Amino acid sequence: MSKKEDKKHNRELLRSLYMVSQMGVTIAACVIIGVLLGRFLDGVLNTSPFLLIIFSLLGAGAGFRAIFELAKKS
Repeated sequence: MSKKEDKKHNRELLRSLYMVSQMGVTIAACVIIGVLLGRFLDGVLNTSPFLLIIFSLLGAGAGFRAIFELAKKS
């Protein structure tokens, strides 16, 4: 391989690693935000554990939706 091909290969590898790490962080952040919001609202409204479950599922759904949007862009 020439140096030009090596640089191109390295650039593609870094871009792929960036996308995978961004997807992981996106899912984790959405789920964590959903859990924290659900726990907070359960504490305020005294509806334990219903809002925790609902917002956890909504957070997971939002995370997967965000991943599909990221996949469309790339």
